[in-house]
Amino acid sequence: MKDPETRTVFAGLDGRSDAQLPNWYAEQKLVDEPVTFTEAIRDLPQAIETTVAYRNPYSDEWVETERFNAVVEPSRLREQGRGGDDVEPLFHIPTDSYAIINPVDVYGPLEEVLREETIDGQSLGDVMFGEIRRYRGGGEVHMDVMFDGLEVTLPDRESDPITMGVTSGYDFFGEHAVYVEGFAQDGYCSNTMRSLTDKEVVKHVGDVGNFQTWWEGILEQVELVANDLFEFIRDAQEIDLDFSDLPFTTTEFYTLLGFPEYLAERAAGDAEANAPNPLEIDMWTLHSGATYALTHFFKGKEGGSLDQYVRIANDILFNPERTIERVHQEYENQLDAGSDGESQTSLDGERALASIEHISDDLQDDVEQFEEREEVLRERFQTASD
Repeated sequence: MKDPETRTVFAGLDGRSDAQLPNWYAEQKLVDEPVTFTEAIRDLPQAIETTVAYRNPYSDEWVETERFNAVVEPSRLREQGRGGDDVEPLFHIPTDSYAIINPVDVYGPLEEVLREETIDGQSLGDVMFGEIRRYRGGGEVHMDVMFDGLEVTLPDRESDPITMGVTSGYDFFGEHAVYVEGFAQDGYCSNTMRSLTDKEVVKHVGDVGNFQTWWEGILEQVELVANDLFEFIRDAQEIDLDFSDLPFTTTEFYTLLGFPEYLAERAAGDAEANAPNPLEIDMWTLHSGATYALTHFFKGKEGGSLDQYVRIANDILFNPERTIERVHQEYENQLDAGSDGESQTSLDGERALASIEHISDDLQDDVEQFEEREEVLRERFQTASD
């Protein structure tokens, strides 16, 4: 992803917390001393409204308008007023229906929830850690918040757990006031797993509701995913794709799913390197290859097109049937587009499609188990949100 303008690593909720970065995370970030979450949030740029005017080119006069208000950073306004020519306080000029939501409005209620909620007898505020990333002069912010101990540990990887948390963010440019979704980071390979829960979004319009209740429901969803993620991974490890018997390579598997070539090549390279047999790869390893490519080589920005690739990657793990159906359909479309009417070409295509359909047939018993688990998880999500 595009590098942020600044990164802030934090550990612990506030000065009363005795939190440390987990070793696997500290080795990635290499910071001398992380700040606390409350410090990091209060250091983020704020926004206020101020009057907008337009210049009448015929009279050379400035005319105020009540239809729009400029969204600006107050400390930068003061600096500009003192003669700071290189300071840019303006974020956005929206219509008068725009509602400003500042970081403390959103994450202040989260602080209260983290003081009250516990894991293994410890306050979540004492085991939280993560990173805040700023873009566009601090008018766009994304953050990862994780909880040491809320994790999934795979066999033979006890020292490198998959640690659960949320990724959240906001901007002052009218796109979203705030969003949050379930998130995890694999300490073994530093891959990030996004969209593990439904993505909750608050717009810049109208009543934002009770953020404390909002956060309570979201954290409950994350805990539910943590309880079930191991089972999804274990089941996905039992589903192998034999590429020696398929009409496409591992790289083509990812391109058929919709990955651009540069990401497909990275994903395939990682999956093949981590599989005992590079021609026989299980669905968990294929998912891990996809998250590796998205974490380390995606060229776009957070949000936007990244979200569609995350959904594709997550289907490999959580919905293998949909993944195979998508590959089958895209492969069939390509055959139809490239068909020249020759009988041998048609016969080869039919054989290729039959080999993919055979995989789909073999998945049926596993698919029912995945669907049942996903349905139960969705029902519990709904209960947590109500």
